[in-house]
Amino acid sequence: MIEPGRRVYAIGDIHGRLDLLVALEAKIIEDLGRWRPERTAVVYLGDYVDRGPNSRGVIDHLLDHPLPVNEIVHLLGNHEDAMRQFLDDIWMGEPWMSFGGRETLRSYGITPDTGLSRHAWLTAAQKALREGLPERHLTFLENLRLWHREGGYLFVHAGIRPRIELERQRRDDLLWIRDEFLYSDANHGCVVVHGHSIRREPEVRHNRIGIDTGACFSGHLTALVLEGGERRFLAT
Repeated sequence: MIEPGRRVYAIGDIHGRLDLLVALEAKIIEDLGRWRPERTAVVYLGDYVDRGPNSRGVIDHLLDHPLPVNEIVHLLGNHEDAMRQFLDDIWMGEPWMSFGGRETLRSYGITPDTGLSRHAWLTAAQKALREGLPERHLTFLENLRLWHREGGYLFVHAGIRPRIELERQRRDDLLWIRDEFLYSDANHGCVVVHGHSIRREPEVRHNRIGIDTGACFSGHLTALVLEGGERRFLAT
């Protein structure tokens, strides 16, 4: 249940699809126009960057055009975590490139130099990102939260390790966990709302709701709407 008089929108993994984010937020504004509760919150579940064409534009949009609600929560996804790590650790470059970092670099105007060795190019790309990343983007990345609680719901990027208290969860599990969480029937003491694991449609189980519908591949970006005991979905 959500506290009476409050509505919560949770938005799944965006992955550089600014076009879909703008379209989904327009649907949220339209939804708010039908009837606005006393207080409204929007929770973004992370993975704003990588894979899609406009990671930089997504962050600019989130900073410049916040939705007209009472509270906005931006959670950390594993892709933002990799991006942050690359700024300080050149060895994070290889794995980050393998799951979408190249597209994020391109959105900041950083492209591969085929005349360089792999390590030399990663070194140059790290330097270029450090110098070209707007200060407000770095602040945004550094201030992303690991989880958010609303009534009987816990919002987190990937999920939680079953039967472990929230305060004892490993950071890596909150950002990366899959099978141990997805296939668990455990009662988590709350319903976990998460992204990270792509499904064609929102996945609703007794202990979790997954809303990563693979926006960067499918064109479908999904939001879960929670109000009282009601659950519904908006999507592009």
